Amino acid sequence: MRWYALSYIAGILLGWLYARALIRNTRYWGGNSSKNLAALTVVEFDDFVLWVTLGIILGGRAGYVLFYNLPYFAAHPLEIFELWHGGMSFHGGFAGCVLAVVLFARWRGLSILSLGDVTCAVGPIGLLLGRAANFINGELWGRPSDVLWAMVFPSGGLVPRHPSQLYEASLEGLALLILLWLMIRAGALRRPGLIVGAFACGYAVARVTCEFFREPDAQLGFLWGGATMGQILSIPLFLAGLCFIVYALRHRPRGAA
Repeated sequence: MRWYALSYIAGILLGWLYARALIRNTRYWGGNSSKNLAALTVVEFDDFVLWVTLGIILGGRAGYVLFYNLPYFAAHPLEIFELWHGGMSFHGGFAGCVLAVVLFARWRGLSILSLGDVTCAVGPIGLLLGRAANFINGELWGRPSDVLWAMVFPSGGLVPRHPSQLYEASLEGLALLILLWLMIRAGALRRPGLIVGAFACGYAVARVTCEFFREPDAQLGFLWGGATMGQILSIPLFLAGLCFIVYALRHRPRGAA
């Protein structure tokens, strides 16, 4: 059973359904039953799903190759296309999503920020399922630990370890999904770019936190100052998120008189 592949499929399908519900709810966009202020239509997002799927897969793979194992893939270039062996990077996948959002929005004449808001709002669903798949597969396990809930993973030796995949599923997935949903209920979609910024900052904080419990990639180990690659890549993501939040809050919300 290819649990990781199934998590991608389920994450995209559930995210698509959730996005359709967000777009249909006129109250989230500052409208009402007789006035729809949504920045895009359900049909437009339906067309976008293929674009973002390609962005996730191609960007995720490119990010893993460039950030996590470039010397190996430089020596074995054909293995770059062997996705069934695993090897995906969130930060690369996020960059691929950003590119998909920008290209599709420009092509269809949509608001780049609003399309990005909807895309980021549903993103934690895929993160939650992806980390759950990591746990089921017994991969990307945590550092050695003696906490009561430490586990022995088949590929991690006989040493009990943090189930860091579950920490990431809880923070990067469930907690971030709830946070963004609460923000949307409070009117965040009326401020284009606010959800994008909150997602970037929220994910960065969650990832940096969880990396303290996760075993670093064997081919990289600890980098500058004992940081991991995941933590280093999350720093510019957090800073970019702050810029989006400031930009969104300094502009008048959609539908404001």
